[in-house]
Amino acid sequence: MIDNPPPWPNGARCAVAFSFDIDADSVVHAAHRARAPDLPQALAHMRYDPFVGTPRLARLFGERGVPITAFAPGWVIETYPQAIEAILKHGGEIGHHGHFHERPSDQGEEAERETLAHGSAIIERFCGRRPRGYRAPYYALSRATFDLLIEAGFAYDSSLFADDVPILLDNGRGTLVELPVPASVDDYNQYVSSRAFDYLMKVSAPSQALAVFREEFNALWQFGGLWVSVWHPAVSGRPAQALAIAELIEHMRATGDVWFATLSEIADHVRALMAAGTWRPRVETVPFYRDPVF
Repeated sequence: MIDNPPPWPNGARCAVAFSFDIDADSVVHAAHRARAPDLPQALAHMRYDPFVGTPRLARLFGERGVPITAFAPGWVIETYPQAIEAILKHGGEIGHHGHFHERPSDQGEEAERETLAHGSAIIERFCGRRPRGYRAPYYALSRATFDLLIEAGFAYDSSLFADDVPILLDNGRGTLVELPVPASVDDYNQYVSSRAFDYLMKVSAPSQALAVFREEFNALWQFGGLWVSVWHPAVSGRPAQALAIAELIEHMRATGDVWFATLSEIADHVRALMAAGTWRPRVETVPFYRDPVF
């Protein structure tokens, strides 16, 4: 069913990357600006992330020896360093997620370039190395984003629901590995109903959400694909949801032949396969359209 599955290390049938977007209350400040201090309910909701959810999930994965990739805005890293330290303590990777969770699609090209540089500098200062990967806040890529990421030397992006395996983005001046996310594997779709954010949906029981994530994994395992999750600690760092993640890890381990990796490790594996000539990803030219269709 997947036409071009890559060979995964040690004969694994599937690659699995658990990724987290550590937004904290940057989303409240970015959305409401001067009004944000007058919204304590929304602020408290999201501050659960750095104070409770992220440390809890970091321990959960660390105790099980499963690596994680965390995307964090620069402001969050500076404001809640203890949350980032919890990720690093267990060998996690920190990726770029804007500086203040700005929508790249709402920025001009120069402002987006400055945001990339600012966030990268903070990550380098805090982690000792520049970020290798990027996820756009709100997945809101701009037409210029991939050009800017290639220009800045990023190894990969993980913002698109573009395929079931890694692909390569080529702008004619360089390339970027894209590590796609399955469209159904985002915890907001399952768990979030909040009047503070005008985001009202039916909340799934963790067992129901687990069924979605597990079945997505089962299919990708069967056909040799890449499973990338997107979790938000303010959502899935809560006890019932965290227990469901632990159950999911055990299901994957019981299934067997799974390569658990950071997104950076997967991007490096793709490049190594290409260099050895043993596998070629599908190549997309970016931008996808240079002129309007209509």
